[in-house]
Amino acid sequence: MAAKRKTPVKSRNPDLIRGVGKYSRSKMYHKRGLWAIKAKNGGVFPRHDPKPKAPAAAEKAPKFYPAEDVKKPLLNKRKPKPTKLRVSITPGTVLILLAGRFMGKRVVFLKQLPSGLLLVTGPFKINGLPLRRVNQSYVIATSTKVDISGVNVEKFDDKYFAKEVDKKKKKSEGEFFEAEKEDKKKLPEDKKEDQKSVDASLIKSIEGVPDLKAYLAARFSLKSGMKPHELVF
Repeated sequence: MAAKRKTPVKSRNPDLIRGVGKYSRSKMYHKRGLWAIKAKNGGVFPRHDPKPKAPAAAEKAPKFYPAEDVKKPLLNKRKPKPTKLRVSITPGTVLILLAGRFMGKRVVFLKQLPSGLLLVTGPFKINGLPLRRVNQSYVIATSTKVDISGVNVEKFDDKYFAKEVDKKKKKSEGEFFEAEKEDKKKLPEDKKEDQKSVDASLIKSIEGVPDLKAYLAARFSLKSGMKPHELVF
């Protein structure tokens, strides 16, 4: 608590009754010495320039909340970190896919893309699996390796696998089904050539190792009596 003043503050113009002062307005003008200040400044009261305003502080939160919920986007201060590749996965490692359309197939790891996904291939000529991206969470790394020194994968990135957006006008129901029958996800010729060039150099390395071609063509599956935690890949 603040300390109380020993002597109470006395007004120069005490009230006779509430709202009525003892001295008049002209009397207080002389009593306060305002005439001397005016005479000193050429008959006018001095004017001071207003002080510069402080920089605007952050807006205060309103006292009342709106009746309806107002959605505000949360600030994302998280900086994306590049996905760390598992130690067991190196270029040329044979991987087993655990999910997706090609679940159980063995693939050859080529490189890690900027998005963190893995670029893999069957090769297509051996087990029907083309160049595609997979998440390393859904693969098992084996101890088998393939020499991929002769494979050129510099042109492959995430944009290479981006889907083309069709900006054509909306078709009627009949035109839609007719177009679907005629053109059913035709693969561009340049991508077919890229697949052939990758497979050609990769198959040479695979054929140089006995039984490796049959190993990649075989699908992995668990049989009765097999304990996954005891398997060595």
